[in-house]
Amino acid sequence: MQNRSSTAVLKDTIELLETEQKIEGRLLKEHFYLTYESLKPVNLLRSSIRDVASSPYLIDNIIGTAVGLATGYLSKKIVIGTSGNIIRKFFGLLMQLVVTNTITQHPGSIKSIGQYIYNHFLRKKGEKAQLP
Repeated sequence: MQNRSSTAVLKDTIELLETEQKIEGRLLKEHFYLTYESLKPVNLLRSSIRDVASSPYLIDNIIGTAVGLATGYLSKKIVIGTSGNIIRKFFGLLMQLVVTNTITQHPGSIKSIGQYIYNHFLRKKGEKAQLP
């Protein structure tokens, strides 16, 4: 009697292991398919764009870069003016690079300096009295 019961238990265990193997095989195939789909170039590009668009600092970075480029360009135009001198053009280009890099790398400090100038020099006298 003991042998039959051991044989039945062994058969049940084998069936259980075969069922587990089939389930794990399906899960492995599904995981492989998902990995294959995620590695397609279109899906990689889509996920990259989604990551960039969901970045909380994207707008600040774009604005900081645009302000840096604009002020660099304006500083170059101020230095060069209407001159055709090669040395002046070189210094204008150098000035543009320095100003652009400085403003792009330190947008927070430039913003605080601009707010300070606005609050203390450019605001009307009546607006200062309204602030607590």
